[in-house]
Amino acid sequence: MSKVKVDQNAADFIYMDDIHQPTHDKNLWNARMKRDTAASGIPEWEQMRDLASQIKEHTLTHLDHYVQQFVTEATKRGVTVHFAKDDIEHNQTVYDILKSHHATKIVKSKSMLQEECEMGAFLEARGIELIETDLGERIQQLSGEMPSHIVMPAIHKTTADVAELFARTIGTDPNEDDPQQLTEAMRNNARPKFLEAHAGLTGANFAIAETGAFVVCTNEGNADLTASIPPLHIASIGIEKILPKTEDLGLFIRLLSRSALGTPATRYTSHFMGPRESGTEMHIVLTDNGRSRRLGMEDFWRSLKCIRCGACMNTCPVYRRSGGLAYGATYSGPIGIIIDPTFDESKFSELPFHSSLCGSCSEVCPVRINIAEQIGLWRQRMVNINESSKTLRYAFGAVEKVFANPKLFRLAEKAAYYGMKLTPNWLLYHKKLNAWGKHRELPEIKKETFRDWYIKNRLKK
Repeated sequence: MSKVKVDQNAADFIYMDDIHQPTHDKNLWNARMKRDTAASGIPEWEQMRDLASQIKEHTLTHLDHYVQQFVTEATKRGVTVHFAKDDIEHNQTVYDILKSHHATKIVKSKSMLQEECEMGAFLEARGIELIETDLGERIQQLSGEMPSHIVMPAIHKTTADVAELFARTIGTDPNEDDPQQLTEAMRNNARPKFLEAHAGLTGANFAIAETGAFVVCTNEGNADLTASIPPLHIASIGIEKILPKTEDLGLFIRLLSRSALGTPATRYTSHFMGPRESGTEMHIVLTDNGRSRRLGMEDFWRSLKCIRCGACMNTCPVYRRSGGLAYGATYSGPIGIIIDPTFDESKFSELPFHSSLCGSCSEVCPVRINIAEQIGLWRQRMVNINESSKTLRYAFGAVEKVFANPKLFRLAEKAAYYGMKLTPNWLLYHKKLNAWGKHRELPEIKKETFRDWYIKNRLKK
């Protein structure tokens, strides 16, 4: 499988025009600021993060026990639980359930696991009509694009983009770009689909081992309609979503929306505890898809703590500038950098090098994943398995030798000064020799180094 062309994807977004990238940056930074305000309003916020991290770590290190407990309790409630070891089994299981019920029209609430498994394309290729009911996901579905953000799938689009898209696909007025009117237009377009649907598909934000119940958090209420109107409800749940007890929800619900959007809670926090009534069915597809393998990776298992809030994406200077589609994967931003390579190290080998390592992602993570450290470890991993670019390997190899030898380092400093002075710009900024300088100016190098100054002005005194 070919590697993701991150640089080109990012350039396509950044230089599209003068509107999209600055608007994307502004919107995401606003979400970060709202997160900070919401967090500062809770005196015990840092203690909450500590506790959430501990609960996730405990659950993951006892995952076999809690998975079995969840299955036992869910089965008692009349739920049919299926196991899927990978995306192929997940998609086939969902299709088999739909086929056995002669379900050809389905409505779907946002699920990152289903996106991860590329379930939509799988079902549509088999004659299933699938409608995304989350506004952002529906925009992306109509655009033929994957989500660009975990929580706000279409945050990279402007209202003008959406107006043009809706006019082309659902027949709205192309000049109407008021967000409220666009939302109303999609609501009117989607509501009849719920009544026609043979089945509803959701994901889950949390699953509770103690009760066999699961929770879906939305701001639009679409998951409630998806699960409540059709006679068949199928929920795709990753095994890492399990929490031990119902009381744990009080902590994680408080953290989730504040971290994602800076709001006290999502408007709808819906608990599903079994089929609604006689004549309806509920199925859960409990999915691994590489999670147990990642759990066994000493350096990288902590990414399984992620609760998909997107806070790291909102704060990341690289993500805010390059856009989520640049990453070429279901999960973008800092969390994508440490999750995506667990699916395919070769395809996503460039991602760990697209980070400033500023540490802001680690600072905002509600479950204290040290994302910046994880990115650094993935860089080491890519170098060790020769999946980093040859240019990077040669450059880092040269830097290692120079930094390890003080005399060679001082010689390099002098050579850099005279080299910058004497080398013509066309060579300094040659697009093949210096891709970094394509859109930046190289820093000025002083003839007198700090060490020279210190020896002359301080050491002798």
